Amino acid sequence: MQHEMPLGCRLDLHDQLGGLPIYNPDNEGERTPAAAARWNEAVCAADGLVISCPEYAHGIPGGLKNALDWLVSGPAAVGKPVMLVHASHRSLVSREALREVLRTMSFRIFAAPELEVPLLGKKLAEYATVLDDAKWRQAIANCLAGFVQFIRQD
Repeated sequence: MQHEMPLGCRLDLHDQLGGLPIYNPDNEGERTPAAAARWNEAVCAADGLVISCPEYAHGIPGGLKNALDWLVSGPAAVGKPVMLVHASHRSLVSREALREVLRTMSFRIFAAPELEVPLLGKKLAEYATVLDDAKWRQAIANCLAGFVQFIRQD
């Protein structure tokens, strides 16, 4: 996705969600852990979020839900554009659960058809074959261009 971003835009990865402590509202404010504060700052600074996550037991992975919980009581999510992308066509239950959480938190969800790149069942070494395919590169580029336009509507 980073290679298909529209000109003048960039996609930063936040790969520190696994380091967040379990959310506890008693640890907010002055007691907010550093990792949670960095996550909140990253979301506040972003023009929009792209979320891609697997489905586990028909639900949102606990780590992602925990990360979203750390944003609940602050302004980071309010009106923030968010786009969902998937590597499996089988994540329908968690998608709806995730949309419900995002709506409740006041994220602004990009309603275009969600991007589904068929990576399910493939080994990491096989990802490049799919992601280098011109059809998928164009689909990713189109989706990202639409999301950037959605962000700029504000």
